[in-house]
Amino acid sequence: MTNRHLDIRARARASLERSDVVMTDGHFDYGNGFHGRLYVNAHALFLQPSLIWRAAQDLLDLLPFDVTSTVEVVAGPATGGALLAHTLAGLLDGRRSLSHPPCLFAPFNVGADSGLALRPFYARHLDGRHVLLADDVRNTGTTFERCAALVREAGGIVVASVQIFDRLESIVDIGVPNYALVDHGSPENVPAAECEQCKAGVPLTRF
Repeated sequence: MTNRHLDIRARARASLERSDVVMTDGHFDYGNGFHGRLYVNAHALFLQPSLIWRAAQDLLDLLPFDVTSTVEVVAGPATGGALLAHTLAGLLDGRRSLSHPPCLFAPFNVGADSGLALRPFYARHLDGRHVLLADDVRNTGTTFERCAALVREAGGIVVASVQIFDRLESIVDIGVPNYALVDHGSPENVPAAECEQCKAGVPLTRF
């Protein structure tokens, strides 16, 4: 990674922390029986359109030319990933010549079985096209795995995945490069009954 890339990532991290998108030293109840110090508040990210616009610009600056030059569709899961994907697709067009075919956008929605689905309208535009997958946060990577499967079922070619924040907890490999604007290994999450912060009387972080 070049010094320029390191500067982009450092600046982006500082911006996300100032905006309370990334909180790394709190006391959070995740609602699943576990507590921890790290929380990524994607709602704070999308509250300010200019913030996601800048994050998307920075992500494009981090991507290698062989990715940005071949992407024909940017696709992401609703809601956060779709908002990011839509922004990325528009910004990619702004960097290309007017004669270049427009970059398309495809959102994944929640299907009838509560899993991800791709509407036929969007699926038919993926056949034979190079697709960039985008999401706001990567946790275990299983969301990208499902998205990649849907793209491939539609005949699309996944070229890379991108996200604003990578928790460095991915347990799957979808076979393409992954790029993150910010990454941070999560401090160990613990069962609420064993939380040292609770025992010390540290109040839960509210926002």
